[in-house]
Amino acid sequence: MSTLLNPPQREAIHYLDGPLLVLAGAGSGKTRVITFKIAHLIREGGISARNIAAITFTNKAAREMMERAAKLLSSEEIRGLTVSTFHSLGMQILRQEAPHLGYKPQFSILDAYDAGKIISDILKSTAKDEVRRVQSQISLWKNDFKTPDQVLLDAGNEWESVCARTYLSYQATLAAYQAVDFDDLIRLPVELFERFPEVLGKWQNKLRYLLLDEYQDTNTCQYRLVKLLTGVRGMFTAVGDDDQSIYAWRGANMENLRLLQQDFPKLKIIKLEQNYRSTVRILRAANSVIANNPKLFEKQLWSELGLGEPIHVVQCKDEEHEAETVVQRLLAHKFECRTDFKDYAILYRGNYQARIFEQALRTHKVPYQMAGGQSFFDKPEIKDVLSYMRLVTNPDDDPAFIRALTTPKRGVGAVTLEKLGAWAGQRQVSLFAAAHETGFQSQVQAAQLEPLTQFCAFIDALKMRALREGAGTLILEMLGAIGYEAWLYDSEDSPRAAENKWKNVLELAAWLTRKGDEDNKNLIELTQTIALITMLEGRDEGEVDAVKMSTLHASKGLEYPHVFLVGCEEGILPHSESVDNGMVEEERRLMYVGITRAQRSLTLSYCVKRKRAGEWQFVDPSRFISEIGEGDLRHFGRPGAEPLVSKQEGKSRLANLSALLDAKKRD
Repeated sequence: MSTLLNPPQREAIHYLDGPLLVLAGAGSGKTRVITFKIAHLIREGGISARNIAAITFTNKAAREMMERAAKLLSSEEIRGLTVSTFHSLGMQILRQEAPHLGYKPQFSILDAYDAGKIISDILKSTAKDEVRRVQSQISLWKNDFKTPDQVLLDAGNEWESVCARTYLSYQATLAAYQAVDFDDLIRLPVELFERFPEVLGKWQNKLRYLLLDEYQDTNTCQYRLVKLLTGVRGMFTAVGDDDQSIYAWRGANMENLRLLQQDFPKLKIIKLEQNYRSTVRILRAANSVIANNPKLFEKQLWSELGLGEPIHVVQCKDEEHEAETVVQRLLAHKFECRTDFKDYAILYRGNYQARIFEQALRTHKVPYQMAGGQSFFDKPEIKDVLSYMRLVTNPDDDPAFIRALTTPKRGVGAVTLEKLGAWAGQRQVSLFAAAHETGFQSQVQAAQLEPLTQFCAFIDALKMRALREGAGTLILEMLGAIGYEAWLYDSEDSPRAAENKWKNVLELAAWLTRKGDEDNKNLIELTQTIALITMLEGRDEGEVDAVKMSTLHASKGLEYPHVFLVGCEEGILPHSESVDNGMVEEERRLMYVGITRAQRSLTLSYCVKRKRAGEWQFVDPSRFISEIGEGDLRHFGRPGAEPLVSKQEGKSRLANLSALLDAKKRD
């Protein structure tokens, strides 16, 4: 096993004498280190799999880690191993310990959309941008482990006061609903461990060794959770790269890397600097760009994969010309090198840049795949309808109950809902069951109780019919009964947005009808089918031969043979807001992430002018291009540089075409 590792990797795997920080540069084999260390802990370290937790940030990364660990260990050895995201671990802790905090074990977890609706109600505003800003601020406060009372005291202006008051009401509503949001899945376990030392002791005994992936992305709350779980022993391995910290905007705190040295004075640091992904030129470019940032830890990536091609820097007239040029260069490169479409990625700073490249790819009939595209079943209007279907299938589904009851609103007030939540928590039953209990009903006046009783009767009637009637027809009738189409037109920003959402709902009804007929399934069986589809959607069903389109943030952790990094201009990369807010260092790390996605070739493109708010503006190339050594660059399209297609390239393409035609003639 050890023969597959380089000396620093081997040292990191074998080190068990205390806390360890592995500084893993891009492409340096960090997942290998984590999975091999799991095997070493179990086989040589005398630690049972059930006492080890490997924690990462995405379900995909957790799944990959578990699959790779399973190849190294027998099913007996790996039994009980925890490989999960921070949020999954938090949920596991809360499900077992919820009563300590006044929650029932089957508490509800609200997604961002449902949480946004509560905030919208508190603000008495339907302005999506305002709701989003307040929601984002509350999330940042939770990630920093700040309570509503704290932020109310610290509020420095009117906007912060509004956010703080909203936070206070929002938390009270969540508690009344017996619900938590995504950030609470980390915040509440921290609160639990700080308030109940005996519970902390139980979990410290259970999770005796932690392996932490992408450590530079942890926020204050996550670091606090790690510190509590590892205790004074500090039996953990944290793997991270300060040069790839690109999530400050959602609460990630790079200071956590520095704090590790303070909080764990015996911390050992091992650097992984050999890159197994990219050519020397690509790494030299990455190193020279990131060298302009102040360094927490000195690190120089190196590679044995050869010098490689110079990095192409392409100047384009405007964004249409840029999209056309990138697609043509991609096709020419594919033709010359006999590659597949899946070998290429087009990376950009923001999603808004993608549209024009999608148009160019479609024009040239190039298949492409968007990274992180929204699933049909994740669209808010589809989740609205699914909440009714879920509630009919399982009346104890509290998140479905809350969403269905409030979409559209049917006159059940916040006070009634809070009383219902409190009664359900006290009785340890679902909200739907609590609504039927006379003890709860006696607390609410008849006028307030009536709309709630009507809603429950409506769901009960649907449940009876769901077993014997066609799903599609039943859903359409239900949508008519609740006035969903009219509600969409009342609540959306524009009639067109409402129309598009209604079309999606009709598409769902048509799918339910078709699927029900084909598979002979009723509404309840189809709801279970959809739950499974949603769970499996994140899985890779074999790679599609298509160009990958992705934001720089979403590309982190991935690699592609040939990368086009587009829109390398001042105002885009670095983003103008980041420049204004003094966040250029984070933008430089984003550029570094983009460069280090490339294995064999990298093209950077920028425009001379770009339309902004309907006006043409002349723009400058990104400062990050000038930070790369000229010896590793080859310029195209600008005065004095090579034309977009040089004579040499033209001859090479002609020769390739002739060879291909000759081969076909011989066939």
